[in-house]
Amino acid sequence: MSASLFDSRRRPRPSRLLCWALLSVSLGARAELTLGEAERLALAADPAVVGAHARANALQNQAVADGQLPDPKLGFGAYNLPLYDFSLDQEAMTQLYTRVQQTFPRGHTLRYQRQHTEWLGKAELARAELAGREIQRDVRTTFLELYYQQRAAGVVAQSRDLFEQLVEITRSHFATGRVSQQDVLQAQLELSRLDDRATRIEGEIEEQRAQLARWLGDSAWQSVSEMFPVLPALPALTELEAGLAQHPSVQTASAQLQANQQMVKAAREQYKPGWDVGLEYRKRFAEDASGDDLPDMMAAMVTMDLPLFTGKRQDKRLAASQQNAEAAHQMREQRLRELRRTLQTEYARWRRLDEQATLYRDRLISEATDNSAAALHAYRSGISEFTTLMRARITELDVRLQDLRLRVDRAKAQAALLFLLPDRNVQLVPDEGANS
Repeated sequence: MSASLFDSRRRPRPSRLLCWALLSVSLGARAELTLGEAERLALAADPAVVGAHARANALQNQAVADGQLPDPKLGFGAYNLPLYDFSLDQEAMTQLYTRVQQTFPRGHTLRYQRQHTEWLGKAELARAELAGREIQRDVRTTFLELYYQQRAAGVVAQSRDLFEQLVEITRSHFATGRVSQQDVLQAQLELSRLDDRATRIEGEIEEQRAQLARWLGDSAWQSVSEMFPVLPALPALTELEAGLAQHPSVQTASAQLQANQQMVKAAREQYKPGWDVGLEYRKRFAEDASGDDLPDMMAAMVTMDLPLFTGKRQDKRLAASQQNAEAAHQMREQRLRELRRTLQTEYARWRRLDEQATLYRDRLISEATDNSAAALHAYRSGISEFTTLMRARITELDVRLQDLRLRVDRAKAQAALLFLLPDRNVQLVPDEGANS
């Protein structure tokens, strides 16, 4: 047999040498892209995260303003000014006044308005953390899929070299009458199917790179490191379950609930009267009978609201704020339930994939390799037919690709579980009256 399936000294084709040379130059010009670098680039200046932080800062500044008293009012005017000559000193009752007036809202309305805005700011901080978590999860998932497609392309390329040798051997055997023409056609068919699979894989690689470009820009087109991406270790399931209440999505809902509860308190304060306090200085210009200047005057005023008819104003506002708070509470509960379902699903999937990956690593890969080698030996010895050898080769290829797929899918499930870790950047106090 002139050609060997495992001839490592086979001379590479000139076109492949040129491709490897160009690839070496490209790799030398641009560093390999790792998962950690992809995450860093994606989170460096993402508009969603930056915008959420800007809104949070705006609300914190707004909260300070919401807690302040209204600006005092300054007024000027005249009392008892005669219309026939508009003289200031003809009538004893003619006065010019300067008034300063301050309004005090009802009860502790200002405090609750300030706290309402502060909680909205905390909700935006939690949204910023959630946006960063979502980007990190999506980048990890996309990068892992890109890694799989690139490694799958390498596995298919290696198998194609072997199938090319099988085609050459089959043709040489057909020339000597050892095999039928059907064996030659089948070998060529399997080679064409490998080419089709390679083309589809290249399309997937381009698609995954295009998705990464949403976050990484031109860096998405760098070569991907051949090292399997390493993710942080997962904590115990009980720790994941206990930390769901501190997840950014739940923190956002909790902060929104707290903000609505402050509005309930502010609505209750509307049953209390509001106050206006004013002080006037009145200047007189007339003289008395003895020719002395009349004394200047002062006035002090206190005005209060009378919330007597509350049925269509205060009662309705209180009911509306309570319903908003209840809606926010139900939204928080819904998000907690969704996270629990996601945790249970992804953790079970991660465990199942881990068991399958272990089975492939410990048994199936070696068994598929041994089966392929045995089929080759039997074919060389004339014991088995060519279809048996071809089926063994295809099985070995499928097992290697499935092993890679399982490891990548397990890493994807791990990335989904890491997304559920509690938020350590924005810690909110436990809900007050969450069940009220």
